[in-house]
Amino acid sequence: MHYLNYSSLYFFLTITSITILTMTSPGSAACSGCSTRTTKSDKSSILPLVVNTWPFTNATAKAWSVITSGGSSLDAVEQGCTVCEEQQTDGSVGFGNHPDENGETTLDAMIMDGVTHDVGSVGCLRRVKSAISVARAVMNYTKHTLLVGELATQFAKEMGFKEETLSTNTSIEDWKQWKAKECQPNFRQNVVPDSDSSCGPYVPATGNSLKQQPRYNMEVNQGNHDTIGMIVIDKAGNVAGGTTTNGANHKVPGRVGDSPITGSGCYVDNDVGGAAATGDGDVMMRFLPSLRAVDNMNRGMSPSSACEQALAPIIKFYPDFSGAVIAANKTGVYGAACYGFPSFHYSIYHPALQAPQVAEVACMKKVK
Repeated sequence: MHYLNYSSLYFFLTITSITILTMTSPGSAACSGCSTRTTKSDKSSILPLVVNTWPFTNATAKAWSVITSGGSSLDAVEQGCTVCEEQQTDGSVGFGNHPDENGETTLDAMIMDGVTHDVGSVGCLRRVKSAISVARAVMNYTKHTLLVGELATQFAKEMGFKEETLSTNTSIEDWKQWKAKECQPNFRQNVVPDSDSSCGPYVPATGNSLKQQPRYNMEVNQGNHDTIGMIVIDKAGNVAGGTTTNGANHKVPGRVGDSPITGSGCYVDNDVGGAAATGDGDVMMRFLPSLRAVDNMNRGMSPSSACEQALAPIIKFYPDFSGAVIAANKTGVYGAACYGFPSFHYSIYHPALQAPQVAEVACMKKVK
């Protein structure tokens, strides 16, 4: 993977007259109890545009090659995200990482067309590597939106996808080490034996044993990059978006995160633009941050302010969560906002650039 040297980035941005200003965004007022230390990231580009979460620039470059060689926005999203799946980007996308409690890797993905609002999604996909392509097959060959689990795998096989193990030596060893550590960390709660110190099998705790526990995932951090979410806008202004991930490490079997949920992992609208989210999916999916960000842009907000406002209600209820949202409007202005990380990096490509570049935004901080 090709990562950007930040000193080179700053030089490039200077000579192309793109400046990054540190300032307080007007969108921060919605985050009660928070201060905003946000690098102003709204920038204009001429179309086409590719923007995706994290410094996954190989995916950005692939999407760019597709959109500039006559492919559609949907083609670019599918093929760009496929690169991350094949390269097992950061261990959080694709096969061979993040096994569940049983040691199995499963996949979540979605793709959305801003022209028609058609969506194809898969959740807890088993034994098929090409999750984003299976999601597109759901869009193309069914009238449904979301297929899950073993029957999603059956559908994929019917559509010609290869069935194969998603485990690797890495994922198997990861699972063995987790078992050796008494299955820690663990997503169970209010069970017997105590999930904070023991492996299962578990049964529900009863009576006064029930207790409220934090509902955020402390494992989601800068070292655990989570989902790729991608927005592509072609020269005609047609918008598409998508996500793909292998989900939370050591998740409860059957868990589906925010990535394949329309409006949470991603949302696009040809009249407005698109947004994608990454972070603690179990919390973020309760607030549909991508849909909120697109709606905020529709009401006149800049992409960065729209993202900040989309995160604000999550911060209100879950002040210890970590996550980020990227957004681009239909004219090619893009931006991002984040919370719970020191900063957040995302990848961009547009005609003013010679190669995919990485942008950085400083995250909103909780006031102590």
